[in-house]
Amino acid sequence: MAEIALYNYELDESSYRARLLLSMLEVEYKTIAVDMFPGQEQTKPPMLALNPLGTLPVVTDGELVLYGTEAVLLYLAKAYDPAREWLPQDAGKFGQVATWLGFAASALAPAIAARLKALFDTPGEEAALRAGARKAFRIMDDHMTLRQFDGAEWFVGSAATLADLALFPSFALSRDYGVDHDEYPALRRWIRRFRSLKGFKTMPGIPDYH
Repeated sequence: MAEIALYNYELDESSYRARLLLSMLEVEYKTIAVDMFPGQEQTKPPMLALNPLGTLPVVTDGELVLYGTEAVLLYLAKAYDPAREWLPQDAGKFGQVATWLGFAASALAPAIAARLKALFDTPGEEAALRAGARKAFRIMDDHMTLRQFDGAEWFVGSAATLADLALFPSFALSRDYGVDHDEYPALRRWIRRFRSLKGFKTMPGIPDYH
């Protein structure tokens, strides 16, 4: 099988999602560094030829070119997880995972933008972005509180899925723009468990709870 290439920026949380899944799937790949900040290389013609949206990550697997975080995660899980653990085949669980992937792409957009604003002074109104991030985290924390009351440890089903992997970075990295994780005890417990999964790899800004 052709070698996977990941076009990657180390501090980009969407690129981190792809790195994280590749590591947990134990898939060999090469990284191609993209100067996202300050160079904005992802918006230049060579990268636009791969992804006209000018975003990261981009993954190539042989002749296949994929962009869009959710598409990348879905493809990797479908192609490289024969046990179907990360993307359950049960229709109900599959639908729930898809719901949380949509949540990560939409409701967590303010969280991603708030972090970029704090780190790189990107456009956006800081207070509004933080408020949007906190609203999304409250929904997540309420969900996991109810799940934990029922003895469940993950967002969907009895094991970690793409739902957990897609949601993890935005909350884990939110201290970069001043979110106090003690406000979300169920999520604190959850990310501690996520960190213990086989193949987990960290990035700057991910807390190491003790």
